[in-house]
Amino acid sequence: MSNIEHANFPRAGFFRRLGAIVYDLLLAVAVYMVAGALGFGIFTALTSSGLIAMEGFEHVSDLLNATPVYKGVYQLWIAFCVGLFYVLFWSYGGQTLGMRAWRLKIQHPNGQSLSMITATARLVWSLLGIGNLWILINGDKLALQDMMTRSEVVVLSKEANQMRNWHGV
Repeated sequence: MSNIEHANFPRAGFFRRLGAIVYDLLLAVAVYMVAGALGFGIFTALTSSGLIAMEGFEHVSDLLNATPVYKGVYQLWIAFCVGLFYVLFWSYGGQTLGMRAWRLKIQHPNGQSLSMITATARLVWSLLGIGNLWILINGDKLALQDMMTRSEVVVLSKEANQMRNWHGV
């Protein structure tokens, strides 16, 4: 979907993006904790039912942390959940909650919303936020992830940011 009106907003600078990153980091920590609790609950249920043997460990957490396969799957699950948080918000509406607070929106230069594939690529290219440092040496206010996914982060007007039902258009 495309919104020509949003194509005319200016690109966001480094410090505005940094503000949104700080807000979103708090939300990402919450997602991390919920995903961790859910994953640990599932792992505990699997050990309680006997589908996963305790292998001589007294506590479930010891088994989880001492077994590389279990620990790897658990960490992958948590990373997937946190990544999904960003991908869903970026592809459905173009804003995370932190971006909404700072009046930022991710879109293609023509105002089109990002697909889930493009949002996923953007997540990878952001290098855990380090890609934003490119803005400091790039005069076009484009981060590494912006250039690699042909997208941009724009600063919305107060009116455009207040639209409650635009869902990415």
